[in-house]
Amino acid sequence: MKWMQFFTPAKSLDYDEAESYIAQHPGDQITILDVRQPSEYRQSHIPGATLIPLPTLDERLSELDPEKPTLVY
Repeated sequence: MKWMQFFTPAKSLDYDEAESYIAQHPGDQITILDVRQPSEYRQSHIPGATLIPLPTLDERLSELDPEKPTLVY
């Protein structure tokens, strides 16, 4: 996939680490990217998360701010 070229290797976070990171970077300081399907997103998602299903990510990269850290789940 073309989108992989835009991501650098990143550390994985467990639930507690991610929750702490989000709490320390509120609002629009970070992008929380949900790459699941719309039906999964409707069932439950992190508040403020942006939904871009993984199969469409390469077509929608322009929607992400490259200057912000991005948490992907």
